[in-house]
Amino acid sequence: MNISKYLERAKRSSFHLWVLNQGLLRMIPFNKPHAFTVTLIEDYRVRISIPYKRKNFNHIRGLHACALATLSEYATGFLLISRLGFDTYRVIMQRLEMEYHYQGKMDAVAEFALTPEWIAQHITAPLNEQEAVVVTCEVKIHDVEGKHLTTGRIHWQIKKWASVKTKVVA
Repeated sequence: MNISKYLERAKRSSFHLWVLNQGLLRMIPFNKPHAFTVTLIEDYRVRISIPYKRKNFNHIRGLHACALATLSEYATGFLLISRLGFDTYRVIMQRLEMEYHYQGKMDAVAEFALTPEWIAQHITAPLNEQEAVVVTCEVKIHDVEGKHLTTGRIHWQIKKWASVKTKVVA
């Protein structure tokens, strides 16, 4: 399956963006109850929404801290792996740090962006010299009125698949 082809189509077509979201719900069943939706995908930027709905609530009917943390991981990991390539690099979350600034009481959006220069400087060039790198990706989540809900710092370990020593079980 050529996932890159689907990503490229989703950048230009609302129908293919919908198809991509349906595929992601099936490929990542853990996230299905959250109903995350990729609303924008560009070469170096992604925007993903989380609806204000019961399955995303905490005990006081706000967006749950863990749902917001998962959204932060999802947005950064999705963009990293889509830029680096599914077949070339293995991306594993090493650590997640969250700061909660405001209680989410409506739909919210995570937006994450990278630059080609950042990828070259922090990932591809160092991986020519070493087996693995750890990069920190900062993502902010805002509600639809613009209130800053969270700042997430996700630390990703990245390796070339050729350097991975454990077997992948299908």
